[in-house]
Amino acid sequence: SSQNLSEEFAEAARQLKKEAPRIQFGKIDVTHQHDLRKEFNIRAFPTVKLFVNGSREDPIDCKGVRTASTFITWVKRRTGPSAVLINSTDQAEAMIKAEDLAVIGFFRELHNDSAEVFCETARDVPEVAFGLAASEELCASYGVQRSSVVLFRKGKPVHTEVLEDGRQSKLGLTRIIKTFTLDLVTEYNIETSVKIFDVPVENHILLFTPTNSETFREIYGNYEAAAAEFRGEILFVLVDTNEGRNGRIFEYFRIRDIDVPAVRILNLTSDAKYKMPADEVTVENLREFCQSYLNGKAKQHLPSEEIPEDWDKRPVKVLVGKNFNSVIF
Repeated sequence: SSQNLSEEFAEAARQLKKEAPRIQFGKIDVTHQHDLRKEFNIRAFPTVKLFVNGSREDPIDCKGVRTASTFITWVKRRTGPSAVLINSTDQAEAMIKAEDLAVIGFFRELHNDSAEVFCETARDVPEVAFGLAASEELCASYGVQRSSVVLFRKGKPVHTEVLEDGRQSKLGLTRIIKTFTLDLVTEYNIETSVKIFDVPVENHILLFTPTNSETFREIYGNYEAAAAEFRGEILFVLVDTNEGRNGRIFEYFRIRDIDVPAVRILNLTSDAKYKMPADEVTVENLREFCQSYLNGKAKQHLPSEEIPEDWDKRPVKVLVGKNFNSVIF
C-alpha cells in the first residue's frame, strides 16, 4: 500500500542519513501541484524519482522497489558502482552463500558492451546481489567462458547466460534474472501478485485447481515440469480455487467450479486469453499448448454465455460469443 511504501521510504532516508548524507530524501504532496505533476509526468501514486547532480532534467524513475533495504541498494547503485568487484574465489563464495539469489558476471574486461549491459541491469534489480569478475583464475574456478552471467540460487548454480557483445539487451537479462526471483510455479495471492507483475514477462499461464484435491500432487508435478521448459518465456502461476479471496480472478477468466482443473494463458500486453484445448493437465498437453501459443498458432479464447433459447424470436436478435460469428458473418 501507499502507506507502507511511504514508511519504507522514510526508513531508507533514516538509514542513509548516517551512511551517505550527500543523498537527500524528500516527500511532496502533489495533490494541488498541477504544474509539478505535468512537468514530471506523474500519473500514479506514490511515484519515486531520483534527481542526479542538481539537475531537474530527466530524473530516473524508481519502479518496483518496495522495501527500505532495496531503496537503499537502488540509490547506492545509481550513485556509485552497481556491482561488487570480485577479486577472489573466497569473495565469490561468500556472496553466493550469503544470498538467496546471487548473480556473477565473468568478463574479459570491465568496459566492454556486455559488462556495461550487466552493470545497467544491476542498477534496475536491487533485490538481487550482483558481482563482477574479470580474472582468468575466477573463470577457470567456475568453469565458465568469458562474457558469461551465472545465477546462483541458495548456493547452487541454476542458470548460465552467455552474453554476446552488443547483442544482449538489458531487458532480456533483467527478464531472466527476475524470473529466478520467483519459484518455478508461483501460487497467486495478495503478496505474490506484486512480484508476479514485477517480472517483465508478458506471457502468463495459470492453472486453476483446488490444492486439496486427490489429483493435485500429480497435476502440480506435471505443471512444474512444463514450467522448467518454458522458464523466461512464460510465467507459470497456480490459482487455488478453494481460496475465496481469488474470486475476482475467477470472474476475470470466467472460470466456474465445473471447469477446474483449467489452464489459461494470458498475454499482458494485448489482454488476450487462450484456453488449453485438452482437458487433462499432462506435461505433453501443457508443452503443446505453450509451444502453439509461442508459435502464434493458439486460438484466442472468448468466454461466452450460452445462446438464449429465444435469441431469434424478436426483431432485435440476441447475440453472445457462441453465435456471433455464425449470425453476423
